[in-house]
Amino acid sequence: MSVLETVPSVRLHVRDATADDIPAIAAIYEWHVLHGRSSFEEVPPTLTQMAERLTAVHAQQLPWLVAVYSGIVVGFSYATAYRSRSAYRFTVEDSVYIDASMTGKGVGRELLSTLITRCEQGPWRQMVAVIGDGENNSGSCRLHKQLGFEVAGQLRNVGFKLGGWRDTLIMQRPLNDGDRTLP
Repeated sequence: MSVLETVPSVRLHVRDATADDIPAIAAIYEWHVLHGRSSFEEVPPTLTQMAERLTAVHAQQLPWLVAVYSGIVVGFSYATAYRSRSAYRFTVEDSVYIDASMTGKGVGRELLSTLITRCEQGPWRQMVAVIGDGENNSGSCRLHKQLGFEVAGQLRNVGFKLGGWRDTLIMQRPLNDGDRTLP
């Protein structure tokens, strides 16, 4: 990717999401729900539902970040517990969504790399990405590979969206020492 294809870093800022960001977050996510294949939701969540999701992530002391470009929220990322059972407590799952007009400009890389750094400040040892539409979602696959994720598996035809069956690709990367030491 050339420097001309990325947004100037001086104008791109990643910070913690707040309740004031919910309308922008919901608008970005709505596009992905209605037109994209990365989210397997088919009905966009309401502003109230998005606010509840932000509150739930914060209640787990996990990060939810937004990317702001020239004062406008152009993407978001967050980590959630991978699964609810206690043995999974050191594993998180990442989510990254970018405004459709800003893809391929380095916004996702800034969001995901910051999310990884923030998660490494906590007790978590593994980060999992469950990428909707699997290998057909080349942008997300490439982003995750660039930041150290490896393919851990693929679930075939587990979602039906936009008139077709969709796979999920599971990618994983260690956080800090990963499994080399006990938590």
